[in-house]
Amino acid sequence: MRQSSALDILKTGQNVFLTGSAGSGKTYTLNQYIDYLRARRVPVAVTASTGIAATHMNGTTIHSWSGIGIKDELSDRDLTTLSRKQFLADRLKDTAVLVIDEISMLHAKQLNLVSQVLKHIRKNDKAFGGIQVVVAGDFFQLPPIGSKGETNREKFAFMSEAWLDAKFHICYLSEQHRQISEAANGGLDLDDILNQIRRQEVTFESIAALEATFDQNVDIKRTRLYTHNLNVNSINDKELAALEGEMMRFTATSTGDSKLVETLKKTVRTQDDLVLKVGAKVMFIKNNTELGVSNGTMGELIGFAAVKINDDSKDSSDDLIEDDDDSAESETDKNVKGKSKKAIKEKSKAKKPTTQKMPVVRLNSGREVVAEPEEWIIEDETGDVLASYEQVPLCLAWAITIHKSQGMTLDAAEIDLSRTFELGQGYVALSRLKSLAGLQLLGMNDMSLQLDPLARGADKRFLVLSEEADANYSMLDEESMTQAHEKFILKSGGTLSKSVIDAYSTLQKKRREQQQAQIDKKQKLGNQVSDKSDSTLLATRLLLEESLSIAEISQARQLSQSTIMRHIADLKSQDPSLACDHLRPEDEVMTAVGNAYVAIKVANNPNDFNDDGSIKLRPIFDHLKQSIDYNAIRLALIFITP
Repeated sequence: MRQSSALDILKTGQNVFLTGSAGSGKTYTLNQYIDYLRARRVPVAVTASTGIAATHMNGTTIHSWSGIGIKDELSDRDLTTLSRKQFLADRLKDTAVLVIDEISMLHAKQLNLVSQVLKHIRKNDKAFGGIQVVVAGDFFQLPPIGSKGETNREKFAFMSEAWLDAKFHICYLSEQHRQISEAANGGLDLDDILNQIRRQEVTFESIAALEATFDQNVDIKRTRLYTHNLNVNSINDKELAALEGEMMRFTATSTGDSKLVETLKKTVRTQDDLVLKVGAKVMFIKNNTELGVSNGTMGELIGFAAVKINDDSKDSSDDLIEDDDDSAESETDKNVKGKSKKAIKEKSKAKKPTTQKMPVVRLNSGREVVAEPEEWIIEDETGDVLASYEQVPLCLAWAITIHKSQGMTLDAAEIDLSRTFELGQGYVALSRLKSLAGLQLLGMNDMSLQLDPLARGADKRFLVLSEEADANYSMLDEESMTQAHEKFILKSGGTLSKSVIDAYSTLQKKRREQQQAQIDKKQKLGNQVSDKSDSTLLATRLLLEESLSIAEISQARQLSQSTIMRHIADLKSQDPSLACDHLRPEDEVMTAVGNAYVAIKVANNPNDFNDDGSIKLRPIFDHLKQSIDYNAIRLALIFITP
């Protein structure tokens, strides 16, 4: 199925499973549909099965969005508790479309829980509470993690009750956008080999073509993929030790629930103590649009640059100053309902900036960027941070495991499949590449090109169902298709106003231009810090004037909601007439927060104030006895404080 056909089906509002081989454009198609919905003001929730996958979509994990957390089952009492959480209930009731990316890594039990929660809170017995659900992924990728002894039949999402209940329309994308055709040169196409593996009909010619790459000289910037961590660690340690020069150590910081922190560490592709030297081959492990890098971007460490940080020993970790004045980040500690929350940094004009050396990376493209610390978080259903992990977003990349390569696109790779121990490992590794010209295959075993039989059987069925769906929808004339699209938009509470749609497109264009300008600016080594200037605030203001919510602005700007609220506070202080009344909390909240604010001012306890004289959030939260969450307090303070 072509991407355009899949988009036509998505726009009708049917539940859809979007699938296809690696590089077929699943994420691109999803983003096209998400933009389509947002332009028409249809409430869409963008989620993924893992934190790393969520960063690709600028969304959150499905576990956090739905409130299921890390549970495998929910009792009636659990459901009642979730339904009483107003923030969660409102979010689930307001959503018209739910997107779940990388569905192959979501356990069947968890997909059932998502549907169960939506049914309960929306008081609707239809699948997923009656909203449109779009799941995307490829079940030939490695399966989800399960309990000891669980089979893939018990783990795959397509075996769940919720999947059957949803009656997904299958959109199996057939166009290839990653692999490069080599047929014109008389060679065997990697895409053909991958499709043979998917069909489990690998020819002798294909095996010979793969084996022939053993003697192939690939780019010196190649990535080495191995099945076991032992091989990877050995190669990286050996290569690092061989480098001369000073060794720099970067220590991670973490806060919050210890078990959740451990969960974060398992998904983050770095180390608590990251040791680097000039000349090290490194890989970025998190998307950063301002730097113009993504998860899997490769490069070489060429030096260390001094970056300004806040000298604040009271904080759990130092925060980078993002410009040359006083615009450092401002938040305070969180501790809700007895759960350990992340210690958020506080802005202080009185703090004296110090400097810390950060890695300078020359990307394979030739650009040079500074790798500053990034944060990975787990939030609860109210948006409060339960656990955080902060580290420089790099890992040594002379070698990485195949598991960690999922989602990457590589120009060149040296792959060893001689110790393959899991079905699908070989397919995942080979599908990272664009062509056979970039492959050096060191070895294979009998399992290397095998796929899970259950996934293979399901894939055959998905192909048939996709062809049927394509044929059925192709019979509709253009007018009928347009009517179906418009009907769903109106049913979902969206708008067909051309002026609104055009305004969104204009804003998106401005955002892309701003991002490109930031990327261009970052190309120069001297520009090492983020730009929180008037142009950044202007970008937030433009979205604010469209009456978008903080969550929507956060997604559009690809910034955290706390950062957006800081932008709004700055804008409000500059212009009291700022068009943000649509964000103003209810009168009861405003009154309660206002009374707490006055009471703390009168008490005049030095521990309740930041260095710049502003009141910390925590004392207000404690004064209110946890009846109002942090985000509501922060919003109220924007309207209360002068």
